[in-house]
Amino acid sequence: MFDSLDRELIALLRNDGRAPVASLAAALGVSRATVKARLDRLIEEGVVLGFTVVLSAPQTDAIRAIMLIEVAGKATEAVVRRLRGFPEIRVLHATNGRWDLVAEIETRDLRSFDALLRRVREVDGIGVTETNLLLAARKGAPGAGA
Repeated sequence: MFDSLDRELIALLRNDGRAPVASLAAALGVSRATVKARLDRLIEEGVVLGFTVVLSAPQTDAIRAIMLIEVAGKATEAVVRRLRGFPEIRVLHATNGRWDLVAEIETRDLRSFDALLRRVREVDGIGVTETNLLLAARKGAPGAGA
């Protein structure tokens, strides 16, 4: 279970995943050993899965989209297994409400995007899909503003 120190540490790491342990300790008002132990535990427990590079803006003309997917019947697990094999699907979420799955998609161009949409719609167990292109980020991405 997380306590407030874990949450503050995670927040600092989200802002700068390369921050030195000494800087994190100073910001949190605890020792470096405490930060190191907390970070090691969060990694060991699978809370922190890794550290990554976040680009300031898309460096390509990639097409990014969100696809909402309705699964027919009880085929969710089979559909998820198939969709995991599509490299253009960066993240796949289970959700509630009208849609069963939400896929974050990235393709190199519109032709690839169109081909992906056709391939996804051909997956057995997928009923209806709705896809929305992502334009400019307004929050939560570097360069998106507050």
